[in-house]
Amino acid sequence: MRISIIGLEDARFDRQLTLIANLFFEETEIVKVLDDEANLTIKFRINEDNHIKVSAELLDAEGKSLSSDFQKEVQPFQTDKEYFKQIKNAVAHVHLTLLQNWTGVTQKWGILTGVRPTKLLHRKVQEGVNKEIAHQQLKEEYLITDEKIKLMQHIVDRQLAIVPDLYDLQKEVSIYIGIPFCPTKCAYCTFPAYAINGRQGSVDSFLGGLHYEIRKIGEWLKEKGVRITTVYYGGGTPTSITAEEMDMLYEEMYDSFPDVETIREITVEAGRPDTITPEKLEVLKKWKIDRISINPQSYTQETLKAIGRHHTVKETIDKYHLAREMGMNNINMDLIIGLPGEGITEFKHSLAETEKLMPESLTVHTLSFKRASEMTKNKDKYKVAGRDEVEQMMNLATEWTESHGYAPYYLYRQKNILGNLENVGYAFPNQESIYNIMIMEEQQTIIGLGCGAASKFIDPHTGKITQFANPKDPKTYNESFETYTEQKIKILNELFSQKGSPA
Repeated sequence: MRISIIGLEDARFDRQLTLIANLFFEETEIVKVLDDEANLTIKFRINEDNHIKVSAELLDAEGKSLSSDFQKEVQPFQTDKEYFKQIKNAVAHVHLTLLQNWTGVTQKWGILTGVRPTKLLHRKVQEGVNKEIAHQQLKEEYLITDEKIKLMQHIVDRQLAIVPDLYDLQKEVSIYIGIPFCPTKCAYCTFPAYAINGRQGSVDSFLGGLHYEIRKIGEWLKEKGVRITTVYYGGGTPTSITAEEMDMLYEEMYDSFPDVETIREITVEAGRPDTITPEKLEVLKKWKIDRISINPQSYTQETLKAIGRHHTVKETIDKYHLAREMGMNNINMDLIIGLPGEGITEFKHSLAETEKLMPESLTVHTLSFKRASEMTKNKDKYKVAGRDEVEQMMNLATEWTESHGYAPYYLYRQKNILGNLENVGYAFPNQESIYNIMIMEEQQTIIGLGCGAASKFIDPHTGKITQFANPKDPKTYNESFETYTEQKIKILNELFSQKGSPA
């Protein structure tokens, strides 16, 4: 789809215009001149005084014309960037309305293209805005539908019940530990993940660096009296390493981190069933870790083969029962809507198989065409369901989880997600992942340790977020982990020294 945009010369509009157009069309090209070959021409006009007024006219190749306008009182702002954001939102409002009217497709998340929509509602709660007024504001400002606002409210309420002190955890931290190895790399994956076979030298070097990071960060936490809320082992697949390596890693955690016994939650992703063994489960039990993920993604064998997962459906089920028998009492499983070749029939089958197991939590992802993934680079090879069918599958997931006692407790969205939908985590009462809430709602600093691990440093006084990422490939990480650890500690010192040690 080629769209000619007139009247918005400022390049700061370009990304948002493209993202919103991509909600409707497979591939969008935005040009800033009148173009006879454009499928659509949209002419914008902006007036600024006490109100920001945006109007626009759309003209298609057949001569059909549509118009839309939006105005909003200018809100208080401190910087030019904050003011320009108000203009961008007004432009997005008009742009989305025109494309909705032209295509007949309603975008339920409105102009939102970001990852964390529930943060908007948390902000309203923290500001003391009445619930009904907050909902109306979200509807008017972002064009979010009632259905999605209801989902947001349900999740915010659930999160505050699970973590009543959610808004008071800025003086604590959570820890993310990244293990960058997997048995094989999945076709849709862009996480730092490397096939572990033949890489034992890299694994040994990496684990040496990770132990160093854990020790140094642990020393800092103890020195400053900073408590840990949650620890999450992700990747990759953290259970790709040997049982002995896992044992030494958790021993390092217990030796280095302060008050491990009081950490609210420790999770280890064991997402690939082909990495789970009785020996590794014994190690988890030894260190009192009972929250794990075992991720089928699909219960159709042909799908698993197509996306590069080398385990079988039977192996997923067998390893789930093994984990259960060996004391794992909080198991999460993931399903992905819209995997290649899958439609409603296959997804119903996955839900039926999930019903036989009933894990404590179920995360339902909608497939996203991530830019660097094998799947995105070879779209012709991976045929996926259309918007309507994907939405029907999401509705099936919503109905199934509700009827089986699960409730949504966190959600996030991704660029290029099928049907412009969302990923939703569901759980039985008191079985939710606190870490998932912390990473999504950005209420506290999360320190990333290991290969490709991203840290988010949140100023406990201003809420400003500083992002910092370790190298993604093991070789670079192995050469530089000491430097990156020092840089993280420097940032932590700046954040937590402003008012002394937290109480």
